[in-house]
Amino acid sequence: MFEDVIKFIRNDFEIPDKQIQLHAPIFVGNEKKYVLEAIDSTFVSSVGKFVDKFENDIRDYTGAKHAIAAVNGTAALHVALQLAGVGAGDLVITQPLTFIATCNAIKYTQASPVFIDIDKDTLGLSPNSLEKFLKNEADIKNGKLIHKATGKKIAACVPMHTFGHPVHLDELLNVCKQYNLPIVEDSAESLGSFYKGQHTGTMGLLGAFSFNGNKTITCGGGGVVVTNDSELARLTKHLTTQAKKPHPWNFDHDHIGYNYRMPNINAALGCAQLEMLDTYLESKRQLAGRYKSFFEKQGITFVGEPENCRSNFWLNAILLKDQKERDAFLVETNQQKIMTRPAWTLMNKLDMFSQDIAGDLTNAIFIEERLVNIPSSPRVLIR
Repeated sequence: MFEDVIKFIRNDFEIPDKQIQLHAPIFVGNEKKYVLEAIDSTFVSSVGKFVDKFENDIRDYTGAKHAIAAVNGTAALHVALQLAGVGAGDLVITQPLTFIATCNAIKYTQASPVFIDIDKDTLGLSPNSLEKFLKNEADIKNGKLIHKATGKKIAACVPMHTFGHPVHLDELLNVCKQYNLPIVEDSAESLGSFYKGQHTGTMGLLGAFSFNGNKTITCGGGGVVVTNDSELARLTKHLTTQAKKPHPWNFDHDHIGYNYRMPNINAALGCAQLEMLDTYLESKRQLAGRYKSFFEKQGITFVGEPENCRSNFWLNAILLKDQKERDAFLVETNQQKIMTRPAWTLMNKLDMFSQDIAGDLTNAIFIEERLVNIPSSPRVLIR
């Protein structure tokens, strides 16, 4: 049924018979050199020159005033939420179509997610749906945004830039400003994505990125918090290093802290990957362009970048006509050793989040039933 698709992907990746991965890391730069340098220095843990360099490079690339490296993206999001003021018993607005780390990080703060619908063009949190929810379901009391039905404080809003496609940030920021609601951007998937010329993660109060092995660039693990607030940046670095007060030898701590700092050996890998980022992004854009042209001829919708955005096309995606066709596509491609996958199960359907508040999720359900991710590794310019 999908023979033409399988043939196209195999020809494009020039892999006639072996497994084609969804998104494989590529190491063609200074990765081995920098990692060996970190090993030779003996500084392989959370102190070392590559940690400082990685933070500076991320800061310069994104345009954020501050970047603080973390051990992974989930840890980065957790501490960002805490510093945004999220605490026990609070509510945090987010989207149901996301990786579970978004909601896990919310739960780590002892808060609970509120699931608001997405926009079909961005696959991310819908400003219109958020505005409708807040207008009908929330009130501002004593300077706090309160959920009418439960009396709980709505402490933050967490949009996730799905597969590297930015949400409608201007509209979302305007809604949140009306309700004095801080935005923490889950930018785990969107390094190299821009909204109206500004990098994702830098428009909210804080942003969190991931550098897991399947991301556009990888540190093996790794994450980073970005912010334009100098005091929040100082606190982020403090809390992620066990809240240890600076001193040459004394161990004195003033908060409950976390062992969340990125190791130097991972930062070394990340520094080398960052040197290749522009090449990877151009390769991925070319692949997305060829996919778009091919699938349009097949009568299949290819998920393109939203208006006013430059997406990194981390994971390319298509929309099939219904869930039955989606499932048939998944079976046939994976049987032919072409790794494809559906969108995540909506978070509100998982047992641990099934009792949390959810609005009308019509768009999210539509996308969940039809979307498939297809191989997206950067290859064009470097093979």
